[in-house]
Amino acid sequence: MPIIANTEGGVASQTSHRFASRRSSSALVSHHGLLDSALERTRDWLLARQAEEGYWVAELEGDTILESEYVLLMTFLGRESDRVCAGCARYIEDHQLSEGGWAIYPGGPTDVSASVKAYFALKLTGRSPDEPAMARARGAILEAGGAHQCNSFTRFYLALLGQIAYDDCPCVPPELLLIPPRWGFSLSAMSAWTRTIVVPLSIMSYFKPVRSLSPEQGIAELFREDPQRPARRTRPGLSWTNVFLGLDRVFKWLDRRVPAAWRQPAIRAAQRWMMDHCRETDGLGAIFPPMVYSVIALRCLGFDPDSPEVRWALKQLEGLHIAEGDRIRVQPCLSPVWDTAIATIALADARLPAGHAAWTRAVQWLLAKEVRDAGDWATRGPAVAPTGWHFQFHNKFYPDLDDSAMVILALNRSPLAGDPAVQAATRRGVDWLLAMQNRDGGWAAYDVNIDNQVLTQLPFADHNAMLDPSCADITARVLELLGTLGYRADHPAIRRALDYLWSTQEPEGCWYGRWGVNYIYGTWQVLQGLATLGFPMDHPRLLRAVAWLESTQQPSGAWGESCRSYDDPALKGIGEPTPSQTAWATLGLIAAGRARTHAVRLGIDYLLRAQLPDGSWDEAPFTGTGFPRVFYLRYHYYRISFPIMALARYRAALEREPGLSTPAMAFRIPAQPVPTNVGQALA
Repeated sequence: MPIIANTEGGVASQTSHRFASRRSSSALVSHHGLLDSALERTRDWLLARQAEEGYWVAELEGDTILESEYVLLMTFLGRESDRVCAGCARYIEDHQLSEGGWAIYPGGPTDVSASVKAYFALKLTGRSPDEPAMARARGAILEAGGAHQCNSFTRFYLALLGQIAYDDCPCVPPELLLIPPRWGFSLSAMSAWTRTIVVPLSIMSYFKPVRSLSPEQGIAELFREDPQRPARRTRPGLSWTNVFLGLDRVFKWLDRRVPAAWRQPAIRAAQRWMMDHCRETDGLGAIFPPMVYSVIALRCLGFDPDSPEVRWALKQLEGLHIAEGDRIRVQPCLSPVWDTAIATIALADARLPAGHAAWTRAVQWLLAKEVRDAGDWATRGPAVAPTGWHFQFHNKFYPDLDDSAMVILALNRSPLAGDPAVQAATRRGVDWLLAMQNRDGGWAAYDVNIDNQVLTQLPFADHNAMLDPSCADITARVLELLGTLGYRADHPAIRRALDYLWSTQEPEGCWYGRWGVNYIYGTWQVLQGLATLGFPMDHPRLLRAVAWLESTQQPSGAWGESCRSYDDPALKGIGEPTPSQTAWATLGLIAAGRARTHAVRLGIDYLLRAQLPDGSWDEAPFTGTGFPRVFYLRYHYYRISFPIMALARYRAALEREPGLSTPAMAFRIPAQPVPTNVGQALA
């Protein structure tokens, strides 16, 4: 899909009042009738998909690294001929770019790590390197620098299957588990998701398992140099990167000379940690990468392929599969708590009647998901009563602040907000969230003060998520919750959070979005959070944010932003239009008191035109963020829940401001179809 450069006279320089002039030929229709009808259809769509137990869960889509890595794992286990591997291979083939490689998000460029794994998986499942598609893939990989340019986690897969030596992988010593938790280089100083990856990886790094393949199965043709010769990764000069690479060489030298008996305490500690963290979860960490590594680690530790432990770990991975015809795709995890909380808020906005049975089922299910045991956060965190909500069905060690804030918002937006169980959970949750505020005034995802920047220079830190720092979007969501519950801007924690938000505002007026793509997401969250607090929306900083959002609106009335904006900040707010990002921008402007502007009305107009007859919307781009610049997501309910919020809150704004609800204030609905990409939108 084409992405528009931020050139003079382009999207960023156009203001919302110019868009209305492009629509003079459209027919005039009553906005109230459209809003009511659209909201009713989408509300029914959501209600029809609520599980009997009360939750909602949609597909969580990632890129082809998931299918590729699953095939590589199965190959290590000697099961590359399994039917599921063939299904994954067909899915991988479907997503090959025309130039030969594979991207990590729709419309993205070739990613060398994703492409090497995809090529390897296809070859292992029977594709000949002489096939035209494989030849194109090989050419794209070699043009990108070859397989030696893969990231560290990809190199572990290549070593596992004998394509490179383990000396070309970073050393992950299990002795990390013996470092006291309060030390800045301990396992506990790393982000939650990194912890779950590092522990099984340390077992793999120690044992160095290899399944030998025949040369015909291998991928020597993807290397520009001898694959068994480690690539040189140091750079000139003194830096933490070079210091850690030097230590990596020392650890590898010691690894060959230290008696195995001396290292057994660390191996036993890693095994205990891993086995303990598999209890009451949907797999280790309940996310795909550590779930895969845990299977390899169990085999390294001597667990038989038919042992209950290995069978259980594989079963959790199989629970992420989606079969469609002869294709199989793999989800990175499941998202029921997150999906349910957002759907509940959307239905509250859409005014689902208080007596509807969906409320009781959703609220009871969310209350049952509260975690009352201390998780990893408690190791370095505050002394506060354990609570919180996780993302998946089961993940007791990792409640996160974003889910917790969203769930408490949902509970308190429901008709059951006054229920004693809801009020008790709210008190516990708010106490925990306030205690988890970082020293810089912001809030992070899982932990408090996981911000030792030196750790980002470790050789295995190239997944770009070694730490869990404060981020504007989660900080703003916590502020939204506090405002909903009656807190105001003079509260000490809120004053500190405001200082953090002012320090992270971009020069253009927007905010970076850590967990959603990207500046549109972050800016919406801040505007909504501060509006809920009663913060004056005519503050100069917020007027700049509003002006930035309006400046990035496209002629169709929509907003869109590519994942590429994480790599190139010049692309802030620029990309293929999507319903979810249009809803975020519109929600932000409505929160800022801009409901009467052309920008908002045209954004709502776009959503109404783009809505399908069944009440849903189509959305192909990824608008969720896993690890910026490394892994992105498509939440399949984002295209539903956020547009219904935008439509409903616009309707509420019309009712609060009667001057907007006269027949003269109406939507102009063009006859032409909604543009499907940015190029069409600006044509």
